[in-house]
Amino acid sequence: MNSFFNTAVRRVRSSTAATQRSPLGFLILASAVAAFTGFSSASAQSPAKGSPEHIKAVTSAVDQNSIKANAATSNDWPAIGLDHGETRFSKLNQINTDNVKNLGLVWSYNLESSRGVEATPIVVDGIMYVTASWSVVHAIDVRTGKKIWTFDPEVPRNIGYKGCCDVVNRGVALHKGKIYVGAYDGRLIALDAVTGKKVWEKDTLIDKEHSYTITGAPRVVNGKVVIGNGGAEYGARGYVTAYDAETGNQAWRWFVVPGDPSKPYEDESMEAAAKTWDPAGKYWVNGGGGTAWDTITFDPELNLVYIGTGNGSPWNRHLRSPAGGDNLYLASIVALNADTGKYVWHYQETPGDHWDYTSTQPMILADINIDGAPRKVILHAPKNGFFFVIDRTNGKFISAKNFVDVNWATGYDANGRPIEVAAARDPEKGMDSIPGPYGAHNWHPMSFNPMTGLVYLPAQGVPLNLTPQKGWKHNANQPGEFGGNTGWNTGFVLNATPPKNLPFGRLIAWDPVKQKEAWKQEYVAPWNGGTLTTAGNLVFQGTADGRFIAYNATSGEKLWESPTGTGVVAAASTYMLDGKQYVSIAVGWGGVFGIAARATEADNPGTVYTFAIDGKAPLPAITKYQMENLVEGVKYNPADVGPGTLLYVSSCVTCHGVPGVDKGGNVRNLGYVGAETIANLKNFVFKGPHMDKGMPDFTGKLSDDDVVKIIAFIQGTADAVRPPKK
Repeated sequence: MNSFFNTAVRRVRSSTAATQRSPLGFLILASAVAAFTGFSSASAQSPAKGSPEHIKAVTSAVDQNSIKANAATSNDWPAIGLDHGETRFSKLNQINTDNVKNLGLVWSYNLESSRGVEATPIVVDGIMYVTASWSVVHAIDVRTGKKIWTFDPEVPRNIGYKGCCDVVNRGVALHKGKIYVGAYDGRLIALDAVTGKKVWEKDTLIDKEHSYTITGAPRVVNGKVVIGNGGAEYGARGYVTAYDAETGNQAWRWFVVPGDPSKPYEDESMEAAAKTWDPAGKYWVNGGGGTAWDTITFDPELNLVYIGTGNGSPWNRHLRSPAGGDNLYLASIVALNADTGKYVWHYQETPGDHWDYTSTQPMILADINIDGAPRKVILHAPKNGFFFVIDRTNGKFISAKNFVDVNWATGYDANGRPIEVAAARDPEKGMDSIPGPYGAHNWHPMSFNPMTGLVYLPAQGVPLNLTPQKGWKHNANQPGEFGGNTGWNTGFVLNATPPKNLPFGRLIAWDPVKQKEAWKQEYVAPWNGGTLTTAGNLVFQGTADGRFIAYNATSGEKLWESPTGTGVVAAASTYMLDGKQYVSIAVGWGGVFGIAARATEADNPGTVYTFAIDGKAPLPAITKYQMENLVEGVKYNPADVGPGTLLYVSSCVTCHGVPGVDKGGNVRNLGYVGAETIANLKNFVFKGPHMDKGMPDFTGKLSDDDVVKIIAFIQGTADAVRPPKK
């Protein structure tokens, strides 16, 4: 302001002299004075950036219309997928293939979390909102990299076991000055965007008997906050609910699968769905599954909300619906009326799901030319390994092609039905499921660049053998039942026979029109992060081995990378701030794969990294993952190893992995902890010191004798895998 004042004074003095020589002088003088007066007035009225007044002004302006308007420039990142289509394509090009090599860190922010971080940062005029594990929300001033506020919903830490896939959260929604977050324990919470104070809170759960969770990001459509839930592994019944964004009052609810047939159906779609289930399986007791735990998109022009639905409960259809059937609306994309929540259409990607092939993976709404004609489509790559192009106006199948190797189907027919391999549903024999339940693509966001015409897809393979479980009963927790002691119900024995296929992780650039791979990048492990693509002809992705990488979007050439201090699973966002483009990525290793396994020796806490051209800030120091030597010397009875194996699989393996085989993820591998800890395992299993970190209390679920047998399995397995001493 001082420089402007000095310039204005000089202009005024010059103009004063000019008035003595020219009839225009007065106009010049008046113009100069008016300019200075106007600037002073604007300065007085415009709040300081990052001030409460500024935050209120910019966040209150965010709504459905502003998100649509922002799509023309991509200056902000106001919604979880950037735009309504969730393309994650930014029109910014200040950072591009020519200068991305000069990208440097501007600041880093400690999220103070040790579990998975899966959220994409939302940013509006330099105000960032991002979540960490346990549904904790952070508001950050991008101009300084400093905290504005944090909100901890205080999810009870001892209920971590109620979710299959880590205590994660995929982000928030912003609408008219409020931040919306789904808490892990099932609450939907509205916060004041300025202060982080709670405005309202709703319990979204329909019952407390089943282990429901929320890990996905809410979406706001037509003034309503839409949220789903997780829990299909635990016998939950899936549904989505819309709440009034201002008051929190429930507006509508739609169930994914039918309930008890002895009771009235909620609507016509449930009555129709029930005809595709066999009541002999008592699916309503087992919940049925179908939980919509992640993708929700919205087309304002069609006024349709699209829901990606989850897997069956249990996984094994022979147990869930013995006579077969498609089991609607599992593993489907379903279109609902945004105002009423009424069913409009569906397309089922995996009829009669049998392999945990959810359709909850992020979808993209795009307008592309197919056979010379423009089509409004959904682009989708669910767990089952096929890339789908679907007409989003009516749900009609356009095409599908496998983007990784698959062994459950040979393709899709002209009607959009999979051509299944009969052996994949053998009720007696096990098989290597390719892709396995971790999915050929999981929740990690993909992006679509209309300039290249390519989708950038995090693909993977995690080997898993599925053998049908004999004598399965809901919540029976039979010894050896994977996760049975913490509520899992799959109907399969996992890896009873060691799988023969190998793990992989890769980034695929996929042409959705040609249904063909354009290029790919291989990684050292599965479970790599989501993608961001830009008009600078770039693709950004973080990796499981702790790197953040920029590629040429056309060719796949690697142009830049930076270490991130731990594995990356989330996707980045980019935005303009005061004339400069920034890229931010929230980092924190975890998720269902990252709980028990890792691909890097670095173990930094959850961190937001923000980069720009010529950034000069130092990277945080790398913390090495603490792993003791393979445990030895704990006394045990070899006869206890067998029964201890079954107890371990039922109670421990979902989080701790196989002792001495896995290295541990964000939870320690019990083969690499001290002998004293293992010898005194009951002190940790029963109301132990790690309950505040998510460790379950097994009081009443295990006996002292059970723990002795588990100890035998841990030490026995460690001894079996120990390299011989030279």
